Amino acid sequence: MAMSSRFTRLRHSSKSLFNSTPSLLRSSFSTKLITTPTPTANSGSSRHPFPFWSLPIAVAAGSLALYPQSNPSLCQAPNANARTEFVVKGSHKDVPQELINELKAVCKDNMTVDYEERYNHGKPQNSFHKAVNIPDLVVFARSEEEVCKIVKLCDKHKVPIVPYGGATSIEGHTLSPHGGVCIDMSSMKNVKALHVEDMDVIVEPGIGWMELNEYLEPYGLFFPLDPGPGATIGGMCATRCSGSLAVRYGTMRDNVISLKAVLANGEVVKTASRARKSAAGYDLTRLMIGSEGTLGVITEVTLRLQKIPQYSVVAMCNFPSIKDAADVAIATMLSGIQVSRVELLDEVQVRAINIANGKNLPETPTLMFEFIGTEAYSREQTQIVQKIVSEHNGSDFVFAEDPDTKKELWKIRKEALWACFAMEPDFEAMISDVCVPLSCLAELISRSKQELDASELVCTVIAHAGDGNFHTVILFDPNKEEHRREAERLNHFMVHTALSMEGTCTGEHGVGTGKMKYLEKELGAEALKTMKRIKVALDPNNIMNPGKLIPSHVCF
Repeated sequence: MAMSSRFTRLRHSSKSLFNSTPSLLRSSFSTKLITTPTPTANSGSSRHPFPFWSLPIAVAAGSLALYPQSNPSLCQAPNANARTEFVVKGSHKDVPQELINELKAVCKDNMTVDYEERYNHGKPQNSFHKAVNIPDLVVFARSEEEVCKIVKLCDKHKVPIVPYGGATSIEGHTLSPHGGVCIDMSSMKNVKALHVEDMDVIVEPGIGWMELNEYLEPYGLFFPLDPGPGATIGGMCATRCSGSLAVRYGTMRDNVISLKAVLANGEVVKTASRARKSAAGYDLTRLMIGSEGTLGVITEVTLRLQKIPQYSVVAMCNFPSIKDAADVAIATMLSGIQVSRVELLDEVQVRAINIANGKNLPETPTLMFEFIGTEAYSREQTQIVQKIVSEHNGSDFVFAEDPDTKKELWKIRKEALWACFAMEPDFEAMISDVCVPLSCLAELISRSKQELDASELVCTVIAHAGDGNFHTVILFDPNKEEHRREAERLNHFMVHTALSMEGTCTGEHGVGTGKMKYLEKELGAEALKTMKRIKVALDPNNIMNPGKLIPSHVCF
């Protein structure tokens, strides 16, 4: 598939990524590794065989247990004043040689202990989160049968497992704070069955949503969720993601019909049939979606598909204030128009786009819309929204119907995060993901914007304004403690403001390690205890992505 080369997995660019790692972090790893053998000259290679005598040494070399703690399965005291940690702490024990030998028998040459490979698998692409440990080894699963064997072996030896997909998650989901085995699912990317008349498709978890849509296009179908480029279907299920089209088509939970997952004991569970609706038993599909690898490893997904729209119109307009823009988004939704996208960008984000892409867009709060249907219907919707815009201080209303122009406009929006780094190339980003009831969106954005504008940090606003989901990209220098504290303060402010409006700390990015501290306030202790009971029942040895989603202090 043509798109696959564009989003090649991290392992193919491991050396360049390692070289771009902040020098402070590299030096801390190097200091720890002084007494151990250095990586081999071809350490940047992707998959290669290795001699068994080198395994214990290589495993120990990357297991940086700087903050030994108690067993991660035990309850810990709650920390009401928990802060966002740059380095997630974790306990560690060496991977037994017996397990390494057994995994070698299963995976053959599709496993590695190469340091740079393990480091890259332990650090998400677009997240400031890091962990004190990295995976002890990385295995590249090729089939559901292999995943079963890998998981069963890790459970026998009580070694942690971290599933790995496109590495595009934001909140530290793929960190390995306790070391262990990283299962890279990117080789499992087959389309197993396409049912055009039923408008569904069965895929393996490693296929990307963009690759899938390239495959589906000749059939006049598409999968409507569109998170960041590079995201894979398995990871999208695990984080319960959505994207700009969620306002029309719903989130991942609405677009997955069924899935298969390997549980901690190595058994495979199929959550539902292929029927479009069912009232048979517990909804295990929705239990697995959003579980972030803490309950099982997803190995197959049946997705609901949509017809490619007959016609579409993309519109843009500008506003004197971000509140005016948010008010128009709300008014548009209340009008009953079924827009497929309503995206809001503040003036700082537009400035970043201009810098990164050499554009000359007006640097004011901006709304972007997409209308779909027949040609006549799409144009009618455009005219109705143009009238709403004019009633709310909007200006410069323009729209595009040419396919290339529309594609370029949405490309600008999809690459907004990378555009931000054009303003501060050496900084990292703390990204908020709050979501509130639609009627509260304008107030939330207005209050947040006051705080953001008063800050010394560069902060941009991007919102899926049609469903109340609001992102802020806060750029900060990771080497400056005052920057980190300020970024954290701004993030806390937005989260607690959203929670006070009956909103959520995460609309689509998931919990991982970064949002755990907010869950008790949002959901309550009993909800977290219920989650913990489910986790313990399905994963008694706590090997499935430990240290994620459920706060460690939750007991029952």
